[in-house]
Amino acid sequence: MRDPDDLQYEDIQKRIAAALAGLVPDDPAVPPHPYLRRHLAEHAAEGRVLDDHHVPPALLAWETSSEVRRLLAVDDGTPGQQQWLRSWAGIELFARHADPLSRLTSLRLAYHAARPGPEESESEPRGTFAASPVTPLWSDCVSPVPAWTSPPQSVASLAHIDAAADGTPARIASGDRGGILRLHRLDGSLAHTPLQVHHGAISHLLVLKSGILITAGTDGRVCAVDSATGKLVQEVIPRRERTWVSSLARYKPQSSLPLVVAAFSDGHVAVFDTGRFLPRSVPLSGLTDPSAILCGIDGEDRPGLLFSQHDTVYHFDGVTSVARSRHAARVRALISLPRPGWYAVADEAGIVSLHDAGSHLLMAPAIVTARHTQPVTALSLTRLDEEPVLASAAGDGTVCLWKIPTLERAGVLSAHSAPVTALAPLRGRRHDKLLTAGDDHLVRSWSVDQPTFTQAPRAWTRVTASALSPDPPYVLAAARGSRIVLYDTATGHPKTLIKGQQVSALAWPRVKDKLVLAAALENFTIVCFDPSTQTRTGSRLSGHYLPVLAMVPLTSPRGDLLASASADGRVCVWDLHDSRLIADFDQHRLSVHCLATHQDDRFPMLASAGSDGSVRVWDISRLAPHAPAIKADQGIINDVAFVRGPHGQVLLSSAGQSGTLKVWDPATGRSVAEMSPQDGELGAVTSLALPGNRTVLATAGMTAVHLWDAAADRDLLTIVTGWPVHTLKTVKGPKEDGTSILLASGEAGTLTFRLHHARL
Repeated sequence: MRDPDDLQYEDIQKRIAAALAGLVPDDPAVPPHPYLRRHLAEHAAEGRVLDDHHVPPALLAWETSSEVRRLLAVDDGTPGQQQWLRSWAGIELFARHADPLSRLTSLRLAYHAARPGPEESESEPRGTFAASPVTPLWSDCVSPVPAWTSPPQSVASLAHIDAAADGTPARIASGDRGGILRLHRLDGSLAHTPLQVHHGAISHLLVLKSGILITAGTDGRVCAVDSATGKLVQEVIPRRERTWVSSLARYKPQSSLPLVVAAFSDGHVAVFDTGRFLPRSVPLSGLTDPSAILCGIDGEDRPGLLFSQHDTVYHFDGVTSVARSRHAARVRALISLPRPGWYAVADEAGIVSLHDAGSHLLMAPAIVTARHTQPVTALSLTRLDEEPVLASAAGDGTVCLWKIPTLERAGVLSAHSAPVTALAPLRGRRHDKLLTAGDDHLVRSWSVDQPTFTQAPRAWTRVTASALSPDPPYVLAAARGSRIVLYDTATGHPKTLIKGQQVSALAWPRVKDKLVLAAALENFTIVCFDPSTQTRTGSRLSGHYLPVLAMVPLTSPRGDLLASASADGRVCVWDLHDSRLIADFDQHRLSVHCLATHQDDRFPMLASAGSDGSVRVWDISRLAPHAPAIKADQGIINDVAFVRGPHGQVLLSSAGQSGTLKVWDPATGRSVAEMSPQDGELGAVTSLALPGNRTVLATAGMTAVHLWDAAADRDLLTIVTGWPVHTLKTVKGPKEDGTSILLASGEAGTLTFRLHHARL
């Protein structure tokens, strides 16, 4: 039963939130009062009414606390609808510096991205998005899950620190690959200034009962940090040259104080007490595995220590070591279970198994086994419906829950778009929480409940190729896994074109005025399909000897052509009427990643760029170089696009690994404009022609699509996605409505949206 004072406080906060929500202007162009922007979400959370009614979308465009995702992370079940809030939480971290119109536009896309198919405008608040330049059309994206925190470098270790008797609240410790330790409050905010503890990754964190945090890293050092103050207490073990700490564990010998054991990659084992960190002696030495894992375990008779050597787990009883279990591959994770003597093992083959160290049989078979989809990277214990479950994380970004002792799968979750690096459980009021860290530089908080872990996971299967047809009804072709699917963007209806083939590039060329779909297959050939009959047309195009990475259709006096670029460093031009290779440009020294065309009846041009960092322009009429190569100085060039200059001249833009977008005069090779959106590597660029001779460039970074007026050197709009976009293409909408249709695809899926020119 809850304290009456708590209920009274909650009711007061609820009333405050309701009153403040009534002051939010319906028109998102009108800025709400600064107090509303900063504190309304907090009042709603305190009153347990953190929902779309009390914190409406019109406020989120101006919200300045940047705490919505954290408030939702610790929310234990607000009864109201939270669809808009959760959509905002997924992009909040990346939209902090965006202007209100960009935030409103990004929120609209994020909300609809989680709803496959055509836009459902009836679910939008009336009038809220009337000024938005973007109208969602279709999406199959995995909606980004709110980030609990997003450090500059990936987190390698996590640990939960319980609340102390002196009133110090519970904390979460995270150690990143740069050696920085962060102590967080339960909502993800920092409790102390980040501390540089190591000069390599903090690979292990161990919490002592005193609140002292033991850290170990790839620099071969072990340190102690006071979690209450965030200060370094002591360097417990100075750096051991040319070694790293492979594991860290708590060990309680019989009739002795607790100890900490550290295993090093050179086989050395260091032991110290948990009080004054004085060295102790334990007869455990001669480890031969540089990746040995340690784990303390409570036995029925006396405590012990488990350690792994390659594919074998040994049990150390304080005197001798005995082999207990052998596994199919190298052991990757080891954890003791609540039942005395029991432990769980995960190996590189993806097998999770339970064992009994107290068994009278040496090398006893596993009690039970289960299999993960990929090699397991971490194990942890948590609770599901008040029962202990084993959580395992894997290299494919998934987290599985296993019932104990049957290892029946209780749920699976697509947690990250990159390997999961660490897990940490948290106790909750209604449900436990599980923190997951990934190589995507994100830490996420998950509620350990049936809805979260039992819903069918929407996999982060990267789209390998996509193309949007240039004419209505705007058919989207997307290659994912081993199939090509065609989507009518007006209805969302999917139609599978081919199965069983990996596809690396797609394009919509014309053959005798008929639109066909060209697909580059895994055997390095190109085939064309008639989308209306779903049958192949024409002969197979053969000539590349490595994967085709890009294709574009060409219209020239020579007829209907198709250009292809490959990892073999060549750019080929094909005549689709007779399936004949008519040009083979081999001047690139490395892989060619991208192509762009300038369609002109007199001077059609083709641009190519890639890993050698150069941009080349070809005259399609003469099938020869148009001008000398441009040295872009952007690292790898990921995409190029022709653009119309302010005086009608033809210019060329390039998006590079360096995070810059440059505009060039292709005739002279001179740079005429440059922008850097500060969004990491740029993966794609396309151009849009607007009325009044305006030209806008759209470029995609790691978290957003940025619209830029190059002539005026002005940022127009930032469309936050929360995930990297690798393909960005545009086609003209109907002339009468003054719009363009944009296609964006990447790690999370594919989305199409209409861009209204007059609103930019």
